[in-house]
Amino acid sequence: MTSPLLRRSGAPALVGRTGELRALLDVINHPPAVAFVEGEAGIGKTRLIREALGHPSVRGRRVLLGTCQPLREPFPYGPFFDLLRQLEGQLPRGLNPVCGTLRPYLPELADALPPTPETLHDHQARRHRLFRAVRALLASLGQVVVVVEDLHWADDGTRDLVGFLVEDPPAELAMVLSYRREDLANVGLQLGRAYRHPPGTTSALIPLGPLDVSAVRSLATAITGGETVPADLAAELHERTAGIPFVLEEVVRALTVSGLPAVWGAQRETLDALEVPRLLREAMADQTAGFSARAMAVVRAAAVLRVPAAEDLIAAVASAEPAFAEADDPRSSASAGRAGTRGNVPGALPGHGTGGGASPRAPRPPSGADADSGIREALLAGVLHDFGGDRYGFRHSLAQQAAYDSLPSLDRRRLHRRVMAVLVDVDPPPLVQLAYHARQVGDLDTWLRYSEAAVDAARELGDTAVAAEILEGLLSDPRLRGDDRARFAVQLSRVAVLGLAYRRAVALLRGIVRDGDLPDVVRGEVRLNLGLLLRNQAGQYEQGWTDTEIAVRELRDSPELAARAMAALAMASSGEQPYGAYQQWIARAEGLLTDQSDPALRLAVRGNHVVLRMMAGDPTVWAEVEEMMGTGRTAEECLQLARLSGNLAEATTWLGHYAAAQRFRRAGERLAAECGSSWLQGVIDGTSLRLEWGLGNWHDLATRARQVLDMVQGVSGTAADAYLVLGLLAIARGEWDEATDALEAAALGDPVNARAPLLAAAAGAMIRVWMARGEMGAARAEAERAVARVRRKGMWVWGADLMPTAVAALVRHGRVSEADALVAEYAAGIAGRDAPLAAAALEACRGAVAYALGRLAEAIAAYETASARYAALPRPYSAARAAEAALRCRLATGGLGGKAGLAGTAGRGGAGRAGDASGARVARELTELAERFAALGATRDAARCRRVLRDNGVSISARRGRRGYGDQLTPREREVARLVATGRTNREIADVLFLSPRTVEQHVARVLHKLNLTSRSEVPTDAY
Repeated sequence: MTSPLLRRSGAPALVGRTGELRALLDVINHPPAVAFVEGEAGIGKTRLIREALGHPSVRGRRVLLGTCQPLREPFPYGPFFDLLRQLEGQLPRGLNPVCGTLRPYLPELADALPPTPETLHDHQARRHRLFRAVRALLASLGQVVVVVEDLHWADDGTRDLVGFLVEDPPAELAMVLSYRREDLANVGLQLGRAYRHPPGTTSALIPLGPLDVSAVRSLATAITGGETVPADLAAELHERTAGIPFVLEEVVRALTVSGLPAVWGAQRETLDALEVPRLLREAMADQTAGFSARAMAVVRAAAVLRVPAAEDLIAAVASAEPAFAEADDPRSSASAGRAGTRGNVPGALPGHGTGGGASPRAPRPPSGADADSGIREALLAGVLHDFGGDRYGFRHSLAQQAAYDSLPSLDRRRLHRRVMAVLVDVDPPPLVQLAYHARQVGDLDTWLRYSEAAVDAARELGDTAVAAEILEGLLSDPRLRGDDRARFAVQLSRVAVLGLAYRRAVALLRGIVRDGDLPDVVRGEVRLNLGLLLRNQAGQYEQGWTDTEIAVRELRDSPELAARAMAALAMASSGEQPYGAYQQWIARAEGLLTDQSDPALRLAVRGNHVVLRMMAGDPTVWAEVEEMMGTGRTAEECLQLARLSGNLAEATTWLGHYAAAQRFRRAGERLAAECGSSWLQGVIDGTSLRLEWGLGNWHDLATRARQVLDMVQGVSGTAADAYLVLGLLAIARGEWDEATDALEAAALGDPVNARAPLLAAAAGAMIRVWMARGEMGAARAEAERAVARVRRKGMWVWGADLMPTAVAALVRHGRVSEADALVAEYAAGIAGRDAPLAAAALEACRGAVAYALGRLAEAIAAYETASARYAALPRPYSAARAAEAALRCRLATGGLGGKAGLAGTAGRGGAGRAGDASGARVARELTELAERFAALGATRDAARCRRVLRDNGVSISARRGRRGYGDQLTPREREVARLVATGRTNREIADVLFLSPRTVEQHVARVLHKLNLTSRSEVPTDAY
């Protein structure tokens, strides 16, 4: 039963069309003009036009709307008469006498129109006078926008009138014409003939393509009223809807009726079970109305094939259709039908005839011309799509489903058998497709045989995603026998831990471990891998830890698998257990191994021990690491080396061994690609983001982080890395709300299930946000919680990104002695550890305490040491912040002459009119720091340095030879534009950039002027 669906006209937001909207507005605002908006059905042509017409720059213009109707015999000039009727009561006086020609057609306007001219007997003369009348009437209106939609349905007269107007348009007329290219009478000729751009006019062709995954996610979120759509669901929606906004809206609204937010964890099953929305079924029926028998046979074959297929395959399947063979039979009623009219097609789609006609005959092999003509007809109607490489199929899966659902079940099974008969002779056989078609005809044994062969082939090729999907399909079928179910469950658990998609596997495996008939060793292995899935992919560390502990008990009679489980529990980054607990687990795991144990297992357990030591900053571990990296011969050993490389890259990144981290990252990327583990590749991608942030490679880093978020489909560990980096970048730009949201998503929103080092880093960043906002109580509370977690775990080397801000929060809260004690505890915690990042952070902590105690010389020395150590890693942002702190201490000594000592002009090469040498040096170094911050993208830090210079009477001179920007935005204007685009007020921008609100107001005015905008709400997000 179909649920009631509330209908609303149009999508709630225009998404992914910034460039197209800008182009359309540029045309409308520069008359005389014509814009051709081109795109397939449902692509959003009307939505784009409505958005443009509602834009502030268009609101003062008169707008007239007309639409061409899909009538069998369209009314001549109907769209123009419809739009001119909208002028009732609005016509100006003194109209050109030729306008009287319109009186018979527009009785609503007759009283305001001039008298009807004398009758002309020549048809062409009458037609020309009518065209002149329409043009004169539009010219009398001043600034006017005329919109004619669906020009592909226009009658010849309307097309000719449009051509007349655009070739010699009134001076203040802007025309907007929309159409489907594939439905034009002459493809590519919007007006039925070539358009020549007249001199002195503005014109543009604005083609609309499908939305990308990011835009699909944004639009789906808007349709659901702001309920954020997970990245993996967005990817699935994009695949099923082809990014067509109308199709997407129909699907999401139907999902919402089904309770979308509640079922996001099982989106594939939910989408599979979703009925094709009624409007899409009707659209398919409308598109195929009047198809020839041959075209209908092709459409039915393509629907059963499900995926884009070659012409010869479609033809071979279509040959099983009686109507296909009858198409060339002169006695057949199907062949007697006319293309473009409804005929009697056996088994036709809804609305395509009664299904009667001649008795079916044995199908004959189709000729190339048969298939070609049927495919061509379906392509021209927009039912099938050319995917290139001689492959044809439906534009999106819902169109395929609509066509498939219309087939009677007997016809479906017959066609599926025909597909199997054709595919079985292909070399090599397409195993996945054969398994699918066997399942559809109910042949269970054949389905299992092909499915298992497809899983083996996918694993051999390293395509774990395909293997997992096939196994999930097998385990979802209630017809599966118990022994098959156990075997496939173990296989799924093994491949799922290597992939990114985890939700369906988790649900299936959770149900399987509850099966009381499973042997303990089977249940234990499945539960072990389920625990790994929960910890690594799902981010459910607590539940994953619990399942892994239970698996240890269930695997008591399988020492090698038990050792794997114990080694998994020895990964110290999860949970709040002290370091010693992890050492005990790895010792137990190693105790179960013998010389006869599987080499890959020995490598895995030993690798976890090495990583545990590296994470703790054990200085003696390096030799063993180097020795292990040269091992590994089998595929399973290479997989363990890939995992080891990824874990070492993460550990060394947290410690600040950036050169080693880059080396491990490269090795991990190579090995993960070789063994086909998308999850490992995602883990390394997340580590890479943090590593690049530390190294100061910030260009496009935010974009890369968002791309990783889209790619990993919600896998928590990698997503947390990406969110942390986005939060850190937002802090450097002074975007507190964005930073808070990102840090919450990274770890702070669910600290129990967060990785410990990442949680400490996120807390350290959040303390900075609280302090910047003046929320000192919140900053201190965050610091106390975070320090307590590190203290319980005993992993002080992970506090490098936490301790400097935690100490600063305590100091600024007046708790200097407590801060001093914390620094001493931190120093003891990292003593003897090989953790260069923590060593640099310790000096920054000492500088903060010394400054608070008034020991300025000691503070300067500590900060300068910290800066040097950060720079040696290298970590340029932290080095610059420590250097800035040292310079602030110098300013506070009073020995530099204060404002008098700094007064002057600081240019690129030094202080121009410095009061003394020391003040000149400080001014020069602060200026250089501002430039270093700006080069990184740390705009708030750069602005803070400039503010210190201004407060001390230093004016920063322009760089020698600085370019003139003309109509382009200056760097400062780009900063302002970026903040305006994110919705900041002038006062908020002033706070971020350390400027006065008046200065910000001037910058905003220049931004609007240079971008030719009238309102700050129009500033695009890409203006900077």
